[in-house]
Amino acid sequence: MAHARISQRVGSIEESATLAIDARAKALKAAGEDVIGFGAGEPDFPTPAHIVEAAEKACADPRFHHYTPTGGLPELRAAIADKTAGDLGMPVTAAQVLVTNGAKQALYNTFATLLDPGDEVLFTAPYWVTYPESIRLAGGVPLPVATEEANGFRATVERLEAARTSRTKVLLFASPCNPTGAVYRREEVDEIGRWAADNDLWVVTDEIYQLLVYGDVPFTSIVARVPDLAERSVVINGVSKTYSMTGWRVGWMVGPTDVIGAAINLQSHATSNVDNVAQAAALAGLQGPMDTAEEMREAFDRRRMRMVDLLCAIPGVSCVEPHGAFYAFPSFEGALGKELGPRRPESTIELAEVILEEARVAIVPGEAFGAPGYMRLSYALGDDDLEEGLNRIAKLLG
Repeated sequence: MAHARISQRVGSIEESATLAIDARAKALKAAGEDVIGFGAGEPDFPTPAHIVEAAEKACADPRFHHYTPTGGLPELRAAIADKTAGDLGMPVTAAQVLVTNGAKQALYNTFATLLDPGDEVLFTAPYWVTYPESIRLAGGVPLPVATEEANGFRATVERLEAARTSRTKVLLFASPCNPTGAVYRREEVDEIGRWAADNDLWVVTDEIYQLLVYGDVPFTSIVARVPDLAERSVVINGVSKTYSMTGWRVGWMVGPTDVIGAAINLQSHATSNVDNVAQAAALAGLQGPMDTAEEMREAFDRRRMRMVDLLCAIPGVSCVEPHGAFYAFPSFEGALGKELGPRRPESTIELAEVILEEARVAIVPGEAFGAPGYMRLSYALGDDDLEEGLNRIAKLLG
């Protein structure tokens, strides 16, 4: 019997829709097309100068030319532990930290370490495209729980409990949330955290957008609010969004020492240590001034409100105000079925294709996030491009 060329496990993985849209937009740009991209989840700002300088210095240090501990540079693990201890209001040691190649690897390591085949993971929909794939790769079963625009895309305990079964092992909690920009209120975090603790669930909390919150809705860490979760939780974070360091690929997971030890063993056979120069840069970010990061957050806040205003002025489009991350997640339901040139798109997948072809604007359809009828638009791009891109969409759909 002939063997399949590609394993079923890897062959079943869905391509990252956000990266695919971004790649297509960049290919059109490279071909000379005037394309505006709202697809990629990365800041348009350069990495702050003091972080780049730290990397340049590290390049000249022979210590960083060789293997270092798989778990991360000791000084970086200590800095991450100190930061997390401050966030959670409880002691955290360097032994509880694993430095990873971005938050994606932190998630992969976490699920591979916690899940056995058939174990279920609850998370809300709309969801980040990598969540279900990372869970499936670990042999787990993704259980998306639907949320509603009317409630700001925030789940209730009742919804979560209705989805929980005897095989549910993990709650994956994300606030601020990609793609919706939803930020859970403190009382909601308390209630969900207490429910998870009472049901002996593990909590994996994705806090990568922790510092990107706006208006009067603060960030609230679920582990900080429910300390009983400390021995059954993993905190995922990194430097990519806060410090505009997406390409540096430095993230981390923080959890109980037995889980971190097992994840370090896994990573030792996968990638070994994260790039040492990038780790030195991440350390400079954590220990350096935050003024540049705050300037970036303020720019996102301004663009956030402008994007919502412009989206809501487009016929057939509605948008709830996002309070975190750098995404808006508007409904395009009312724009479907219209004649747009030679086509009449009946889904947001088709509509996104028409918008790219006719208006040269790249956006990600909601189907990629488990939410047909919606689109994700990042406002982490220049003010002029934001205005021009949304005006092009308005002209096409008007």
